[in-house]
Amino acid sequence: MAIHPTAVIDPGAAIHPEAEIGPYVVVSGKVRIGRGTIVMGHAYISGWTEIGDHNEIHPGAVLGGPPQDKAYRGEESYLKIGDRNIFREHVQVHRGTGAGSATLIGEQNFLMAGSHVGHNCRLGDHIVLANGALLGGHVEVGDRAFISGHCVVHQFVRVGELSLMRGLSGTSRDVPPYTIVDWQHTVRGLNVVGLRRAGFEERKIRELKEAFRILFRQGRNLALAVQEVEASGARSQEVAALLKFITSSKRGVCVGSQRGKPPGRNSEVDDPD
Repeated sequence: MAIHPTAVIDPGAAIHPEAEIGPYVVVSGKVRIGRGTIVMGHAYISGWTEIGDHNEIHPGAVLGGPPQDKAYRGEESYLKIGDRNIFREHVQVHRGTGAGSATLIGEQNFLMAGSHVGHNCRLGDHIVLANGALLGGHVEVGDRAFISGHCVVHQFVRVGELSLMRGLSGTSRDVPPYTIVDWQHTVRGLNVVGLRRAGFEERKIRELKEAFRILFRQGRNLALAVQEVEASGARSQEVAALLKFITSSKRGVCVGSQRGKPPGRNSEVDDPD
């Protein structure tokens, strides 16, 4: 085990012998750190935090701090992190609020500098949070979503699989899977580049394009548009997942672009990088 002599380690912490702890790191509380995880200088890890294997935690990151919730009274709550995630400089991830609750982060996610994950969030796998992206409490983010720089996601919002939020956008409504969102919870297009990179067949992309056109381009009542897509005979698993996401929403979903809104780029050819 490589622990720098300036690091401060709580005696109640459990650190794998193959983990590395850099200079001036503070590990406070019953923290668990897995095999091959690297914690770089001046990071702060606290509370009931469990970190899996082969993660990178960069300088100034704060993981497992108490939630920013006035109702929190010091109850035992958790932050649980999977394997092979990257937490860049000054990332903040808070543990759950409410006894026994948890903030959950999956595997192979990339949280860039200054991004924030609030209490009780649930992140899947292969997600990117770019610099300064902010997730309120209880946000759920699906696999391979891309949340660009300085985006703001309201508490209790769901961000769907393979969706893309463009830089500086915000949402207080659910972001449908496979879509591109910008401005204020406005759907601009289908994330075609992301779908192709994920290996989607052209047939499935065509079906999603047609469903997208009906749902978000015709200006119809969304419930009626869902019925039209269902009646169209689209059978792909992805179209079914998109419809299920919409019909199960409690906050409502992002709306299609309308007149008077700032113009978007051609979303079907945009590169999410």
